[in-house]
Amino acid sequence: MAPKIIVIAGPTASGKTALSIALAKRFGGEVVSADSMQIYRRMDIGTAKPTFEERDGIPHHMLDVADPEESFSVARYVDMASACVDDILARGKMPIVAGGTGLYIDSLLSGRTFAPFPSSGWRERLQARAKSEGIGVLMEELRQIDPQAAGRLHLNDEKRIIRALEVWHETGKTITRHNEETAAIPPRYEGCRIGLNFAQRSDLWRRIDCRVDEMMAQGLLAEVQSLLRSGIDPGCTSMQAIGYKELADAARGLAPVETAVEEIKLRSRQYAKRQVTWFRRNNETQWYLWGREPDFTQALQFATEKIGEMGIG
Repeated sequence: MAPKIIVIAGPTASGKTALSIALAKRFGGEVVSADSMQIYRRMDIGTAKPTFEERDGIPHHMLDVADPEESFSVARYVDMASACVDDILARGKMPIVAGGTGLYIDSLLSGRTFAPFPSSGWRERLQARAKSEGIGVLMEELRQIDPQAAGRLHLNDEKRIIRALEVWHETGKTITRHNEETAAIPPRYEGCRIGLNFAQRSDLWRRIDCRVDEMMAQGLLAEVQSLLRSGIDPGCTSMQAIGYKELADAARGLAPVETAVEEIKLRSRQYAKRQVTWFRRNNETQWYLWGREPDFTQALQFATEKIGEMGIG
């Protein structure tokens, strides 16, 4: 039987950090972050990374595990986070996975395996061909090799078309077969999923806007400027995070700071909508909807009851 763990999910600014810490105190737990940007060192304010004071003595894992220059994958996350979860369980503690990156959470719980990274330059060769011959040629090749994958992908999705062909050339298996084999593997963990959101979208939007204003007051612009001065390429993956990309443009004189701040708020709201869509696909998630303001006492009681129903505690 898969070990049982607690999962706190939801859109940005929905209160996941505070509830996960409260639950860790109640259940003798430790928090494992599932945020694709809090993994980066020196990126604290814009990622809403909990401070040491906010962690309130609760151990947190999967924070500050990569440098901003690194390209970090979901496969690497699963490897590292599962090691954290297994260690917490081995010590008789309760892992509490908390974050808003749905792919990280789902992959961790399922124990999903990933096709290996390229070792013989296939990705680079395919990218060169896409540039010289056009992605349509590669799509036609994929249609001959793996018609199911080709049928799922849009011609504009160059990255996934190349990835599907790359997996074929590297492993001799289609990506469809790889995904089918992975789906047949029993889940690695059984998650009691608690979802947080606001009953009224306007209240979430207001909270997001306030959070962005607070980040600016805390020195987000200075944090971005410091990263750029240290030699971080504005085009690297970490700097595409919401807040960093916009302020990097502003810091280089490509946009006024005020315009960048409004763009951050807009993109954050758009991202929150995508997060909710992702998490609502899972029917096992138990949702707690805030009123105008969060009530953590009531949310803690709700989560405790749901966790108890699952046999945890």
